Amino acid sequence: MTIFLLVNVKEVLRLKSKLGLASVLFIGASLLLKISGLIRDMVIAYYFGDSYVADAYLAAFIIPNMFILFMTTGMKNAFVPSYIESLEKQRGNYHLAQVFKGTIVISFIVSIIGMALAPLYIPLLYPEFNVDATQIAVWVTIIFFATIVFVGMNAVLEALFDAENKFSLSMVSQILVILSSIVAAILFANQIGAYSLAIGYLAGTIISLLFKLILVMPRKKLKLKRKFDWLEIKQFYWVFIPVGLTVAVGQINLMVGSIFASYFEEGAVTYINYAKNLVHMPQGIFGVTIGTIVFPLLSKAIATDNHKLFKRGIEKGLTLMFLILLPSIIGMLLLMPNIIELLYQRGAFTADAVQATTQVAYLYFGSVLFFSLNNIINKGFYSLKKGHLILVISGLSILLNIVLSFIFTAWIGYRGIPLAASVMAMCYVGAQFVVFYKLIGGLKLKALAVEFIKIIVATAIMSGAIYPILLLINGWYNIIQIVVVALAGAIVYIASAYLLKSEALLFMVDKFLKKKSVTKESTLDE
Repeated sequence: MTIFLLVNVKEVLRLKSKLGLASVLFIGASLLLKISGLIRDMVIAYYFGDSYVADAYLAAFIIPNMFILFMTTGMKNAFVPSYIESLEKQRGNYHLAQVFKGTIVISFIVSIIGMALAPLYIPLLYPEFNVDATQIAVWVTIIFFATIVFVGMNAVLEALFDAENKFSLSMVSQILVILSSIVAAILFANQIGAYSLAIGYLAGTIISLLFKLILVMPRKKLKLKRKFDWLEIKQFYWVFIPVGLTVAVGQINLMVGSIFASYFEEGAVTYINYAKNLVHMPQGIFGVTIGTIVFPLLSKAIATDNHKLFKRGIEKGLTLMFLILLPSIIGMLLLMPNIIELLYQRGAFTADAVQATTQVAYLYFGSVLFFSLNNIINKGFYSLKKGHLILVISGLSILLNIVLSFIFTAWIGYRGIPLAASVMAMCYVGAQFVVFYKLIGGLKLKALAVEFIKIIVATAIMSGAIYPILLLINGWYNIIQIVVVALAGAIVYIASAYLLKSEALLFMVDKFLKKKSVTKESTLDE
């Protein structure tokens, strides 16, 4: 009996060690992905500035990217729990093969329709574009829709990696796509303009698919010779489609913003896109990381019918998200002019463009915070296979975004677009939390509120400490200001949260110390 318990303890420690390593690798890969995406935006800004060419490219990318996110993020949210459940029934490989083949068919159809109809819907969506901008937008859209069939296959394999806790592999494959776009732009932007980015993206999706197949095929997990099981495929897509549509809501709302921006002066679409991408970096790095790592654990809790563990996982995810995101967002808010000037002011991107992008960025911060927290709530819905419950709320959020955009753009021009996004995000996340809270029979709201207040106080102390520092070193090089303020802010924030006895911070410290202790014990045993 004692031996059995010791074996179980070692297995648990080994599992935690693997998950910890996977988490570290995923955070590193996420950081590299966001940096590569940032470099891509810098390349676009360098070559095309805030011209109609940049507007056309960025506006065109939004529509196919809606389907790309529908396939990639939606596939992960739907496939991870279904694959884990299939593994419990000893039919994981069969389920993988059927989903993969069904996705090829569906993504091919989407690709053909998107390419064929591009000359019709681009002029309808962006009637204020000039003739040259419309032509660029149409052809860029066609090229991007050609990638969808490869994106679909990539999405299934990335979801497989996530289900196996190999989070970093899916990130690496996405980095390959972005790097391909960057290289193509550097080599061919002067010859074929914005088309170079789209062609580079297409080449990158093919390279990424080959990379994944090289990893998966030798393991004989993907047996494509099996016949189509349309019932299996239909059952999966019955869950996947509402989940994918919910994921696509964010991109639809971004498209709404770009459509409104296209009615203003040249460059407005560019300011909106660059500001959104930059401000949402903390969400992309930390928000998605925490959500992705928590997701398999939540799915496992549901598969083993452990509802208490499921609720604690949601609560821990929310507090960890708030602990990391709030100071990151406030820090970026204080440093935003320095960051945008450092990253974008070169080549065709002028000081005026920097100022306009900064003004837009300030108003996007609300959407980052709320959507980051919503990442955990969504994972809860998807783990329960209840993604369809939030589909109606998602649809209403689009209508709300349109109404708010009308109101706010009439008031402050294109700057009303990010303000509308932030207000909409608050309403959207609030509604989803109420539905989720009732669905799972409640959470420890008092404990969550106390923890959130501690984090807010610690962030306020941090802000009060670094603002005078920022004034004192004003005039130094941007990069030095950013590094000094970031380091000082991190030290003050961690110390403040620790003194306030933040449960989320103490949890992270405890886990870190335990990992060090386990590592030392393992070394001594050897």
